[in-house]
Amino acid sequence: MDKTKIKTSCLINNYNYAEFLSDAIDSALNQTVKFDEIIIVDDASTDSSVEIINKFTQAVNVQSIFKEQNQGQLSSFNEGFLAATGDIIFFLDADDIYEPQYLENALNFYNRRSECDFLFCAYKKFGAVEGIFQDGEVDLDLGYSVIRTLYNGEWIGSITSTLSIRKEIVKKFLPIPNLEDWRVRADDCLVWGASLVGAKKFYMSKPLVKYRIHAHNKYHNKNFLDADKNYEYKRFWKRNSLFNYILQKNNFNSPLFLAFTSINELQTIPCPKYQDFVTYLKIIFLFEYSLYWKIKGIIFLFIYFLKVFISGKFKIL
Repeated sequence: MDKTKIKTSCLINNYNYAEFLSDAIDSALNQTVKFDEIIIVDDASTDSSVEIINKFTQAVNVQSIFKEQNQGQLSSFNEGFLAATGDIIFFLDADDIYEPQYLENALNFYNRRSECDFLFCAYKKFGAVEGIFQDGEVDLDLGYSVIRTLYNGEWIGSITSTLSIRKEIVKKFLPIPNLEDWRVRADDCLVWGASLVGAKKFYMSKPLVKYRIHAHNKYHNKNFLDADKNYEYKRFWKRNSLFNYILQKNNFNSPLFLAFTSINELQTIPCPKYQDFVTYLKIIFLFEYSLYWKIKGIIFLFIYFLKVFISGKFKIL
C-alpha cells in the first residue's frame, strides 16, 4: 500500500519551552517520510516561543495557533485537533524529539495492520536520565480495551510523544471541555479516551521517540505530586468525570451481559498475559450483576485460559 495515501498531522503542544522547541519542530520536519501538516499550538507562552515558532511557519506544511490565554495541555490538544485534517494524528510535546525514521516506521505499521487505531512506541530517555523504556521487545497487538478501562481504569498507552491515533477515533472524544482538570497529564485523555470509544491498540517495540528529562519535566519529576499530596485522589474523580463525558458523548450503555462481553474482549488479544486473565476475572466477579452470568463467565474464562495455555500463546509476564 502506498504510504502517501494516508494523510498525517503532527500536533506539537508548547508552553514556555523555547529552549527545547526548535529541536522538537526540527525533528518533525526532518522525517524520512514527511508529515502532510505540522500544527504548533502555543498555550500563551511568556518566553521567546512565539518568535521561534514564527521562524518555522515559513515551511509550507507548518501552521501555528497562538492561544491568548494559558489553559493547559488539554486545551492545546483540543485546538490542534480541530485544525487537523490528517487521517492519523501524531502528538508531540515541545520538549521531546522524534527520531528521523519515526513517521516512516509508524506508517509502515498502519499500512501493515490496517485494523490499528492507536499506536504507541518504545522511547529513549535523554537529558538528566538516560535509558530505553519498552513495554516489550516485540510488537504487540493489545486488542480492544473498553471493558477493562471502564471497569478497571486500565491505562493502555504511553507518554504523549509516542502516541498516534486515527482521526476517526479522536473525534469521538475530542474536544473535551474539562480543561482545568487536565492542565497536565492530558495524555490520560488520549489514552483512556481511545480505549473507551473502541480503539484497537498496538505497540511498536522500536524506540523511535526521545523523551527529554529535565528540571521542568512535571511527570517524570512528579512535581505535581509534591505540591499536592491528594493528587491521586483528585485524579480519580477527574477520571470519573472524563469517563462520564466520553460515554455520554458516544451514547454508551453498559453491556447487558458483562461476563460475555468481557470474554469477547479478552479474545481480541492474540497473546494474552496472565494479568489479563486476572483483570477480566476481577471485572466479572465484581461487576456482573447476574449470578448466572457471573458463574458462567468465570467457567468460560477458566476454559479459555486452559485453551490459551495449551496452545502456547500464553505469556506469564
